[in-house]
Amino acid sequence: MTPTLAPVAPPVARRAAVDLAAVREQWGDLLAAIGRRPAAEWPPRECAGFLDQLAAADRAEDDEQPVEAAVGRLPLLLREHPAPVNLDALDAAIEVERELFDLADAVAEHVQRPIRPARDSRGRFVTDQADAADPARWHYQGQTSPGSRAFGLHWAAVWLEGRALDEMSGDLFTTMPARLLDQVAATAARARRTVERALGRDGRTTALAEACPWCGGSLTGWTRPGGEPVVTCSTGPRCTAPADGRRSGVWRGADLAALWAALDAARRRPAA
Repeated sequence: MTPTLAPVAPPVARRAAVDLAAVREQWGDLLAAIGRRPAAEWPPRECAGFLDQLAAADRAEDDEQPVEAAVGRLPLLLREHPAPVNLDALDAAIEVERELFDLADAVAEHVQRPIRPARDSRGRFVTDQADAADPARWHYQGQTSPGSRAFGLHWAAVWLEGRALDEMSGDLFTTMPARLLDQVAATAARARRTVERALGRDGRTTALAEACPWCGGSLTGWTRPGGEPVVTCSTGPRCTAPADGRRSGVWRGADLAALWAALDAARRRPAA
């Protein structure tokens, strides 16, 4: 028997999946940003990876209160903040969460099969509990239950990604109509722009206040949607910073850790 192959996802579905993945991968950063003042330095303090103060702050916060669900050290669930510090980040998180939750409701209404009926021992029709508990099913919000919203935006993004790519799950779902798929792609792209704008990852350039610690040139930070942050030195290839196989005067990805360490050492150096 020839195996049945899953259909190749159309470009609009792949774009939606990429944007949804970008939203959920940056969601922890956005929630962490709500409790921190917007940073004037570059890259934004919310960028995870190479800023020691972020890790230190996260450790201090972990000592004060537990976090139920996390990727790394960052919370995944949007919770009430009595005194949010970064209102732009809070507004962005509320907007994106509401849009993706509402979108998941709309998609489930169109493509998700209703819960099957079953018969009990007396022959009466009852709800099929196994079908109702299917972990792939999206549950609507009710008067007494938040439904699948209780699992946060991360799960909503994963679920929508699966529906956009038409991933198989028995007969639980039908293929998404083209018009609805366009709506998913548009909402996912808008959500990604909102998150990246709130985190300062929307293609801006920033002149760093400090000079290159090696050659004294002017440093400029660059961000672009979906891309890694980059710092360039105004002296270009003539920059005397150790290149280590990369183009001199340009730092990106893991190389930024070396630049940040050198800048920190320069700050601590006693004035001549």
